[in-house]
Amino acid sequence: MTTTTPTRTAPAPTATAPTTTPTTTPIPAAAPAAAAGPGHRCERHVLDAGGVPLSALLARPATPGPPRSTILAIHGRGMRAAYWNSFIPLATALGHTVLAVDRPGYGDSADLLPDGQTLAEQAQTLHAGLKEHARTHDTGAGVFLLGHSDGGKVALHTAATTGSVPLLGLDTSGTGYHYNPEALHFPSTLGGGATKLNWGPLGLYPRGTFQASRALLAPTPPRESAETIHWPLQFEALAPDVRIPVRLTFAEHEAWWHLDTPTLSAMAARLTASPSVTVDHLAAAGHNVSLGHAATPYHLRALAFLEDCLRSAGAP
Repeated sequence: MTTTTPTRTAPAPTATAPTTTPTTTPIPAAAPAAAAGPGHRCERHVLDAGGVPLSALLARPATPGPPRSTILAIHGRGMRAAYWNSFIPLATALGHTVLAVDRPGYGDSADLLPDGQTLAEQAQTLHAGLKEHARTHDTGAGVFLLGHSDGGKVALHTAATTGSVPLLGLDTSGTGYHYNPEALHFPSTLGGGATKLNWGPLGLYPRGTFQASRALLAPTPPRESAETIHWPLQFEALAPDVRIPVRLTFAEHEAWWHLDTPTLSAMAARLTASPSVTVDHLAAAGHNVSLGHAATPYHLRALAFLEDCLRSAGAP
């Protein structure tokens, strides 16, 4: 698998304390839990985020003692927390806790927030949830943000705003800067053109993926959809306030974003306060990276990046 990783390194900043597959298919009351294995314990969990109940998957290493870190996994548009099922066993086997949340407006919070929240509001809600989680759980060396697509946008908003829990770094896939012209009508259904944008060639995914994925899908809240077109300006405004290492991954068959070198270089250059920014390209992958054959290589690279972040933070 061929990878290119141009990296920009900036002076270390002053320390601070933080998708797209819409459908109308009915969803279960809670996202499916990752299968328990010898390396972790996974349970459905409800996180109190300042009065907003966020349903989540909480997976902890089977070994005793505190986790090395806590990974806040943030799903993309129209998905659920179980998007990260294949990531959980790898992360917990390396000693990390994974907190995969249903974003505000999804899962248990959908009734309270029928119109959802803006991306910036979601970031504030996640900060409140992290504060409560840290009050009742050991988070290890800190929190690592892992996002996909619109979840990556929320992760960037979270990193750009102040919270009470220390953040280690941010890794996101399928979150770009300028939209591909083919995506500018922002299709909200598979029949409207979302199949190509969200999946790419179907052979990139294991047999049965699309049937199994029905349990992951959820309607996209209106407030989230309404601001999609404004993302380039939002990113330009928040980027200078991101003060943690950032890694951006783009699939070979990513169709939502411009992937030319000047555009991606401009995106990285706007993250002026980040200690390091890496742009990675993942071969033989479509937009929904974590559901495809390329999921394991991507997840291992994200975890390797977390190791770099832990070393930079002086964690054991």
